[in-house]
Amino acid sequence: MTGRRVISDYPHQLAGHCGSGALRDLMQWARLSYDDTPLDEGTVFGLGGELGFTYLRHPAMSPPIYLVGRGPDLTGGFTRRLGITATQHTTDDPDEGWAWVRDELDHGYPVLCWADIAHLPYLRVRLSMSRHDIVITGYDDHTRTATVVDNDRADPQPVGYDALARARSSTGFPAPTRHTTYRLRYPTQLPPLADTAADACHAAARALRHPQPLLPAGQLDGVTDLVHGAGLDGLSVFVDDLRRWPDVFTATQLDTVLTALAAFIDKAGTGGSLFRRLQADYLHYLAQRTGLPIARQAADLYAQLTQLWHGLARIATADISTATRVTALADTARHLPELEQQGADLLDLLARELSS
Repeated sequence: MTGRRVISDYPHQLAGHCGSGALRDLMQWARLSYDDTPLDEGTVFGLGGELGFTYLRHPAMSPPIYLVGRGPDLTGGFTRRLGITATQHTTDDPDEGWAWVRDELDHGYPVLCWADIAHLPYLRVRLSMSRHDIVITGYDDHTRTATVVDNDRADPQPVGYDALARARSSTGFPAPTRHTTYRLRYPTQLPPLADTAADACHAAARALRHPQPLLPAGQLDGVTDLVHGAGLDGLSVFVDDLRRWPDVFTATQLDTVLTALAAFIDKAGTGGSLFRRLQADYLHYLAQRTGLPIARQAADLYAQLTQLWHGLARIATADISTATRVTALADTARHLPELEQQGADLLDLLARELSS
């Protein structure tokens, strides 16, 4: 059977992060918000409650460091809090995975999926990232192309069925994609903002203090020469390890690592400043909506963290020697653990006030 289906009225804007950008667009398509304007990306990210931190260093990785500022399940946290029924389907059968997509589109629903960026032809990247969120809004059997909406492109992208199948069956980093497809069903109205935001703030603070593993269970077991830290403790691991980089890497490697550090902070789909910019936007939204002084205080703190993380990215790529860059990075980064701890404390205090 052949056919064609396109959701022509799907709204889309560029976004800083694939997950929060996709969910923002989906919320606008479903006409769900707390006022007459669509939720912005920062508010969507913040209501997901997935702020976090993970640092890895291992010689077998390329680049040999990895840094991320969120937890593993933004979609799950956001949909649960906002009253959206989200059913996650996975399979290793490409025909079954594609049938799920077609069925959703045939019923008029845009489809949230995972895809590996290395296999999406319009991105032209070699780096593997298998849990990149895309939204499929159409298919055409005659041209064998699907219409893909991506946070990194302003316009919908035509992607051939074969390329899309490869992107959706990747076994790359950080986990197999397995044709992951979400079936989303939306409420007629959102739950109260105060309750939703309180739960999200508490979840973000908890994730920083008691982080869930970003990688599948057991993936790091038995790995030698690994430096790994997560949550607030992980920030201290990162800051301490940063000072050792000149002893661990050659001069050429160190320059590559510093370039990668800047990308992980500001360019690798983080929304800027390792997701702290998005968190600050969310807290500013809460301060405006609730008038709570603690919300303003939290927003200001995360704005400060935004500038600090962005400053690290700028230092990492500055036109000075690698040794000077590392010294400056270490001097700036030493403030991170205390400020991130203060941020977690403020999120907990804000959660209590929102719940009272």
